[in-house]
Parts: sequence; structure tokens; C-alpha cells
Amino acid sequence: MNCQALGKCFVALLVMPRGYTHAVMELRHLRYFVAVAEEENVTRAAARLHVSQPSLSRQILDLEEELQLSLFEHNAKTVRLTDAGRIFLVEARAVLQRVAEAVQTVKAASSVEKGELHVGYAPSLTTKLLPQALKCFQEANPGVRVVLHDFSTEEMLDGLRENELQLALLKRPPDKSLRGLNFEELNRFAVCVATNRTHRLARARQVGLHNLAEERFIGYAHAGYPEYHEWLASLFVPLAPPAIAEEHDSSLSLIAAVEAGRGVALIAQGLESLAGSRLKIRALNPAPASVVVGVAYRKGKITEVAEKFLAAVKRAKAAG
Repeated sequence: MNCQALGKCFVALLVMPRGYTHAVMELRHLRYFVAVAEEENVTRAAARLHVSQPSLSRQILDLEEELQLSLFEHNAKTVRLTDAGRIFLVEARAVLQRVAEAVQTVKAASSVEKGELHVGYAPSLTTKLLPQALKCFQEANPGVRVVLHDFSTEEMLDGLRENELQLALLKRPPDKSLRGLNFEELNRFAVCVATNRTHRLARARQVGLHNLAEERFIGYAHAGYPEYHEWLASLFVPLAPPAIAEEHDSSLSLIAAVEAGRGVALIAQGLESLAGSRLKIRALNPAPASVVVGVAYRKGKITEVAEKFLAAVKRAKAAG
């Protein structure tokens, strides 16, 4: 029988229904055959397969009867493949490899989460935490695509309520804004003043709120960040809150304005992770109440994959 004919015979036998012949080829027949072919000795093959030698010999004979071919030439100590046996060995190995790959694919499909996770975040407050959390989560859940949204606090809260976001990493909003949401604290950051590196306050021994009365203030846009303006007002009680000379809709544009010397900004510690050495960032003394940063999600609506991401965030925080 030539190679092409043997291949057709092999395929036909694999798909033949039970009961069609007196003995049906099974995967164990292929595994047994490959072991004997590789060991060239029935005794060693039986030890490798953890079966008895008589049982292994019987299985090989059944296989040869099924194929109506001699796969081995036998002598006193060794067995050698026939021409047909060498062709069949190539095919048997390919089938076993394909079965192993199929098993791994099915296991992976059943154990890996699929889909997308939408997470809102405040860049200046999560620069250190978020990359480590993402790394931890993606290693454990490679099938999930995490989509990050750089939103204002108001946009994040709306996104959670409308189910467009599953989680949000943000500064704690006022209690009235957390209606229908849970908030878990992750970090507390000191209140700081950001200046360019040549500003007079960059060299001062201490900087307090009273030192800022005559400064030109740069802040976040009131339309997108109303809670920032409420926070500023609360810092200066009983003093009058500063007038914001420039408003910016992102941390990067705020940093650029301060670096250019157009004013100073009151921010939460952590902005230095974005600004690097471009700005001088000083904690205020005496220190006002810290800025609380955490994670928010809908009450009773957190998904299993969102819980896994939340756990990754907490592990990243614990790791420092």
C-alpha cells in the first residue's frame, strides 16, 4: 500500500462509526503505537506507558488487524517499523499533536475571561497605581481588553450610572454625588503647590496657604471639574478662595502652563509622576486635610471581571 492510499485508509478509519468493524481505532492505540515505534522495544514501551507487556502487545496486534497491515518487523529483542509503519508513525504523531492542541485550546477558552472592561481614571492621581494594577490583571486575564477613559470626575460618575464604565479611579467626590455608587478608599495624598522651578516659592523654606494670597492661580476647568473648585473653596475657609486666572481641561495642559511661569496651582501630591522635573512641587505647611483617592462602582452591579480588576488594584496598592 503506498503513502497516499495509507493516508486515506487512516482518515477513513478515524471517522468510521462504532460498530462498523470488529475493533475501532482509538487514541490509545496511536499512543501505544508511537511509544513502541520510538522505543523499538515492547518491554521498554510498556514501562513508559505504565501498562503490562502482554496488554501492549495485544493492542498493537489489534491495531494491525484494524489496518490490515503489518506495522512492525519483530525479532528476539527489538521491533522495527515496516515501510507502512513509518508512514503511519508520521500520521499518528500529527493526530496526537492536534488532539493535545485542541485540549489546550478548550481549557484556555473555559478558564479565561473574555470581553472588555471599561475603567475611568484620573491620570494625576493614579500614575503610580494604575500601570502595576493593569500588569497584574492582564497577566491573570489575558482575554479581557481593558479600555481606559481619561474623564473628569463628573463624566466618570455619569459613566458608572449609565453602565458605560464598570469602575472609576478618582478623587473622592462629595457624598451627594455618590448616590447609587460605592466608594472604596485606596490612598491619601498631601495637598501641594506646584510652581515652575524659578518661582520664589520654589526656594522658600515653608509654603502655607497664607503665602499664596498674591499669586496668580491656574486650575482645572469649572465645567468639567466642579468638585475641584469646591475643594479649593474648602481649603481657604475662612479666607476668600483664590480667583482662577486660567482654567485647563487636563493635567498635561495645567503642567505646561505652570512650567511656563503663568501662575501656580494647588494640586494633590502625585502630579509629580506626570510632571517629572519640570515643576517644583511643595507640600503645604501647615498641612490641610489630605486628598482621598479611591475606586467607585455601581451598588450591586459590579461584574466578576470588574471584581478581579478591583482585586488587582488593591494588590498593586499593597505592593507600594
